[in-house]
Amino acid sequence: MTDNLEQKVIAIIAEQAMLTPEDVSPEATLDALGVDSLGLVEAIFAIEETFDIQVPFNANEPGESSFDISTVQSIIIAVEKLVKEAR
Repeated sequence: MTDNLEQKVIAIIAEQAMLTPEDVSPEATLDALGVDSLGLVEAIFAIEETFDIQVPFNANEPGESSFDISTVQSIIIAVEKLVKEAR
């Protein structure tokens, strides 16, 4: 599940960045990928829909959220945690 989850999250982020999944590395930041705040919100909605989870995220204050968006890898880890909690 983890590899599949990682691939899906990367694909969602790549779509928002208008890149191919191969161009998205786990170490990349959303800023470096060119994902703006609207793209971030759309990515969050897509993640919620894809994995049937609720992401605790405030788009107006991303620093106040427990959902770490600092890198692609941190997003993957946060999604894995939420998916496990939802089971």
